[in-house]
Amino acid sequence: MEQMGFIGWIVIGGLAGWLASKFMNTDKEQGILANIVVGIIGAFIGGFVVNLLGGDGITGFNIWSFVVAVLGSVILLWILKAVRK
Repeated sequence: MEQMGFIGWIVIGGLAGWLASKFMNTDKEQGILANIVVGIIGAFIGGFVVNLLGGDGITGFNIWSFVVAVLGSVILLWILKAVRK
């Protein structure tokens, strides 16, 4: 696994968190910092889920890692919405 670096995590996390918030209709409730945090945590969740399914999780600064981070971010926002209700 390539190491992305601090800026890479912020960029992937911010974009993944923002896109996931659009999918889950929570964009109005979140700011840029929340999107970054959701995206970074989502990357870990997505990587875990994809590894359980036999795939490669976060592999560096690339499209696959972005897709995995968005998947994990959507899962995280879905769980948060379920807990809040």
